Amino acid sequence: MTPDPARRPPAAPAAPPPYVPGHGLLAGRGAVVTAAAGAGIGGATARRLLEEGARVVLSDAHARRLKETEAALAAEFGADRVAALPCDVTDEAQVAALLDLVEERHGRLDVVVNNAGLGGTAELADMTDEQWHRVLDVTLGGTFRCTRAALRRFRAAGTGGVVVNNASVVGWRAQKGQAHYAAAKAGVMALTRCAALEAAAYGVRVNAVSPSLAMHPHLAKVTTPGLLAELTSREAFGRHAEPWEVANVIVFLASDYSSYLTGEALSVSSQHP
Repeated sequence: MTPDPARRPPAAPAAPPPYVPGHGLLAGRGAVVTAAAGAGIGGATARRLLEEGARVVLSDAHARRLKETEAALAAEFGADRVAALPCDVTDEAQVAALLDLVEERHGRLDVVVNNAGLGGTAELADMTDEQWHRVLDVTLGGTFRCTRAALRRFRAAGTGGVVVNNASVVGWRAQKGQAHYAAAKAGVMALTRCAALEAAAYGVRVNAVSPSLAMHPHLAKVTTPGLLAELTSREAFGRHAEPWEVANVIVFLASDYSSYLTGEALSVSSQHP
């Protein structure tokens, strides 16, 4: 008798693959990463960009944590390749100052990674205007401001460039308590597609990654074990992503290996509907 597939026990979670070493894919390029001072995707992306040879400016709203991250990376990769500036992505002047620093310290701006975002859990019927607007202003509005500032500079320079935005699979699929965050991330995808069409005229590519569950200590603190277990059970590999696995896809989108790819939101997950 053939076993019922629905009754088969779930496969054991796959182990994360070995960490991938750098291959100089971004040698000499100037890059900036927002929300890069934590243990999540932003911090992993900053490290991967450095490992690929880029010169990086880190940004975050948490000044103390940012300073600590800058010091650690500068000690490892060299103070000439790492700089940092606190930035609130809801403030246009701070965004402009951040991109100014990339050009001042590293001589050029080639890659902008918009990782800053704000989540939260609230049922729509109980959600306040302040909760809605705060998540939208940081997550979608911040991506808009940073992308707009980058495109203006890329267009004026005429030497191309790359923008990579951090979206989410919840921009495609529903999740209770996440209406504001899902709306913002769906907006990031739409912004990415429209910006890509406009920026192609001056040789700039704009893409996005859409991860599902990339585990890091902060996420574990603000999410219940039950929800984490449920989200993990949906993943094809039976495990969460490591932040550096998402960062690897960001590196791909920032590199010349994706030279004919623009306007895409790549799902770093099996959770695309």
